[in-house]
Amino acid sequence: MSAHANTEHTGTLSGDYNKETDGAGTNRQMTHEEHQTAKAAARFGYGPLAHTNTASGDERLPAFGGEFQPGLYKGVKDRKFANPAPLGLCAFALTTFVLGLINMGTRGLNAPNLVVGLAFGYGGLIQLLAGMWEMAVGNTFGATALSSFGGFWISFGIIFTPGGFQIESSLDAVAPTEFLDEFGLYLIGWFIFTFILLLCTLKSTVAFFTLFFALDMAFMLLGIGYLKRDATGAPNPPVIKAGGFFALLAAFMAWYNALAGLADDSNSFFILPVIHFPWSVKGLQDRGKLSPRGDKNA
Repeated sequence: MSAHANTEHTGTLSGDYNKETDGAGTNRQMTHEEHQTAKAAARFGYGPLAHTNTASGDERLPAFGGEFQPGLYKGVKDRKFANPAPLGLCAFALTTFVLGLINMGTRGLNAPNLVVGLAFGYGGLIQLLAGMWEMAVGNTFGATALSSFGGFWISFGIIFTPGGFQIESSLDAVAPTEFLDEFGLYLIGWFIFTFILLLCTLKSTVAFFTLFFALDMAFMLLGIGYLKRDATGAPNPPVIKAGGFFALLAAFMAWYNALAGLADDSNSFFILPVIHFPWSVKGLQDRGKLSPRGDKNA
C-alpha cells in the first residue's frame, strides 16, 4: 500500500509564502502562477495562503472562526492538542439547530423536552470540554465563549428536564406568569453576554461575526417573546418563531465555521471562504496599510 505525503504550505514574514513542504521535508517552490492564484484566494479567506501554519510559532495569524480566534493570534508550535474549535462549534450547532426548529413550530412541535438530551450530552458537556481545551491552547476568547455556552446548555437542560428539577412547576405554583417572566430575563441575560462577545468579532471575518450576530438576535427575540406575551398569556408566537429562525441561522453559521476549521487542501477538494472585513487587520494588510506584523506602513 502506497502512502501519499502530506503537503504543508510554509513561509516567513518576509513574503516568501511560496513553498510547499512534503512529508519527507523536501521543499518545492510554487510557480509564479500558483503563487499569484493563492494570493488572490487568500484575500477572500481561503486557499493555501489564507491560514498558513508557521514553522516558528512567532508569526501572528489573521482572525479565523475555524480556530475560534476573533483577532490576530500566534500559531501553536508543535501543539499536543488538536484544534478544539470545530468540536465545540458542532456541539453548539446541532443543539441549537434542534431547538431552533422547535421554536419555529416545525411539524407542530412546541415542547423542548427532546433537546434536553442534547443539552446535557453534546451542547453542554462536549462544548464545555472544548472550551477547556481552548484554555489549554491559550485561546481566551474561545475558552470563554465555548465554556459559557456549554454552561448555557447544561442550565437549559436542568430547567427543562421532565419530572426532574421541577423548576417550571415550582415557579408556576407561585404565579401563572412567574416562570415565563424569569425565563425571559434569563434569555435577556444571555443576549447581553453574547453582545459582549459580538463586539470582539467586529474586526474578524464575516462568517464569524454572522454567527454571533444571529445568536444574539435569537436570544433577544426569544427573551422578548417570553416577556411580551400574546392575549392568552403564552409566549408570543411570531416573536418566538423569529427567534427560532435566527437560532437556525446561528446553527448553520456554526457548522460553516466548523467546516472552515476542519477542511484543508489535504482532506478536501475545496476550502470555505471566511471573508475578512476590510477594516480588519488582514483586510488592511491586503490593502497595504499595515505591515505583515500589524504595524502601520509609512
